[in-house]
Amino acid sequence: MELEQLRVFLAAAEAGGFSPAARALYVSHSTVSRTVAALERELGTPLFVRSNRTQTLTGAGRVLADEARGLLMQAERVKQTLAEYKEE
Repeated sequence: MELEQLRVFLAAAEAGGFSPAARALYVSHSTVSRTVAALERELGTPLFVRSNRTQTLTGAGRVLADEARGLLMQAERVKQTLAEYKEE
């Protein structure tokens, strides 16, 4: 699982679907779809219920969304902290 996968997944979760997430991320719908599908394969569980043009989170998807927010916030804090320690 990579941070970029979590960013794409969370964008889809928060936007309410793959198309709005793709627009927000300036990527194609298929990029979002492939990224989420790869994450689902890796985790071994569906994260979205897919129906005609809509995607809603499964229970596992809701749990991952909560965890992903925390992980991404932590990753950003690490980057900010390390920015203070520039090598000379």
